[in-house]
Amino acid sequence: MSTYIATITWQRGDQDFLDNDYSRGHEWSFDGGLTVPASAAPDIVPLPLSVAENVDPEEAFVASLSSCHMLFFLSLAQRRKIVIDEYRDDAVGYLEKNDQGRMAMTRVVLRPRCTYPGEAPDRETLEKLHHKAHELCFIANSVTSEVVTDIIE
Repeated sequence: MSTYIATITWQRGDQDFLDNDYSRGHEWSFDGGLTVPASAAPDIVPLPLSVAENVDPEEAFVASLSSCHMLFFLSLAQRRKIVIDEYRDDAVGYLEKNDQGRMAMTRVVLRPRCTYPGEAPDRETLEKLHHKAHELCFIANSVTSEVVTDIIE
């Protein structure tokens, strides 16, 4: 078993908390020393109570699925001796009502595309690698959201 720790810190400062007019800006700190400015998403908590430049939980959710998938895909490609120069994923997450009528991240579409130093692998090989990466991804195995890989090559 492995454990992972993130420290989330928010401070009221001199804001009047009870009037609901307080900043949702906060920080995420990780064991490696990185601190990331975070906030509620501006489409959920209007500006200026949210911070548009900061990462919001919904974006982080999408990024974690994409990152996990990418790391497994790269590992699988390396084992197959497929050299990748660049991997990019313009992943999109959808926040909408689920079957119980509650707001949820119901679907995440991964849109990976790679560049190769030579000829790209055939579509069937890529589909198999992405399918296996999806099966191995710890984050994808942990969520009820639909995760779709739309291979862009």
